[in-house]
Amino acid sequence: MAIQFEKGEGKFAATVVCWLLGIGCLFSWNSMVSIIDYYAILFPKYHPARVLPIVYQPLAVGVLLILSYNEAKINTRKRNLFGYFLFFMSSLMILVVIGLGTSGKGGIGTYVGICIVSGAFGVGDAFVQGGMIGDLSLMCPDFIQSFLAGMAASGVLTTGLRLITKAAFENSRNGLRKGAMMYFAVSMLFELLCLILYAYVFPKLPTVKCYRSKAASEGSKTVFADLAAGGIQVRTIMQASEENPAYMARLNNKQLLAQNMDYAIAIFVTFVLTFSIFPGFLSEDTRKHSLGSWYVLLIIATQNVSNLIGRYIPLIDSLKLKSRRWLLIVSFSRFLLIPCFYYAAKYGDQGWMIMLTSFLGLSQGYLPVCLLTGAPKNYKGPEKNALGNLLVLFLGGGVLAGVTLSWVWLIGKGW
Repeated sequence: MAIQFEKGEGKFAATVVCWLLGIGCLFSWNSMVSIIDYYAILFPKYHPARVLPIVYQPLAVGVLLILSYNEAKINTRKRNLFGYFLFFMSSLMILVVIGLGTSGKGGIGTYVGICIVSGAFGVGDAFVQGGMIGDLSLMCPDFIQSFLAGMAASGVLTTGLRLITKAAFENSRNGLRKGAMMYFAVSMLFELLCLILYAYVFPKLPTVKCYRSKAASEGSKTVFADLAAGGIQVRTIMQASEENPAYMARLNNKQLLAQNMDYAIAIFVTFVLTFSIFPGFLSEDTRKHSLGSWYVLLIIATQNVSNLIGRYIPLIDSLKLKSRRWLLIVSFSRFLLIPCFYYAAKYGDQGWMIMLTSFLGLSQGYLPVCLLTGAPKNYKGPEKNALGNLLVLFLGGGVLAGVTLSWVWLIGKGW
């Protein structure tokens, strides 16, 4: 006999917490990307805009692959808390590497240290992004949208902070270094906030406890620790649900992937296209522009702001793309942006690049929300968690393929 659960209160609070946790998921990495002009000065021969993502993403995908394969056995609470703790410690580490330990000097030792921190961010991303999206897939789509919007907002916040610090410290001695240190000090404090929110606030919200209790009744063991943290006894739920073995049955990962391969391919190609262009190609465009050293920052800001706007468009139901076929078509159609960016960089001015970057960001924000909120519908709790992890794995694979392909832009430039 199926167990009935009443929808709990606190949806607005849960939505806000999801947004903050989404910011924390990428705050550290976006801080790393947003000071890419500082790294370009420290390490002009090492292509940091391309190397740092290529260090970050293979580790993220490798760890995601392991976690996705074992998702049904993993304590989601410990997984997410470890990820946010790793973000916190890595932000602290980079403060030491680029600030106190090196006095802002370049060199291979400093570069290796920054690459190690970049890899640690990748591992943290694998734990948090897959764990959170899998967990939120058990709940209502608004929570996934809010978390994804928070991830986009992290880019806007870090870019805004970068613009402020550049303006404040531009004429001061070691201004870029001071701005970079401020970045990661803020990042470290924000990751600490996320640790507290996930550990003590999120599991106690009534609506979150409701959704997790329902998932537990359907056989999901990944929520047990979070339910215990929220004061829910899971033994009664499991005993009641075990009376009906058919209710506990679930599709395995292979079956889930077979039924959702179009979603997986769409999210893969979406991120391949974006990261083959951003940040490497956009930040290393060698043409001279009237904006000077502000050009790269403005391009990154344009991408991040438009990405954030795109994450909110699906909230308007009439503008949300729900057709699986059209989601796939639109994802592939974005590859038309490659020749557009090529000719804009070669012949156009900064206005064309900003316009194209705006469209890149809007579509990049819009499509993942449609894909990740649409896929888990009509599945039971354990299946939703598994599917969320699988789609994040394809997302990470797309980012890895994209940052690898970004090196193609350098062919013929004498590197």
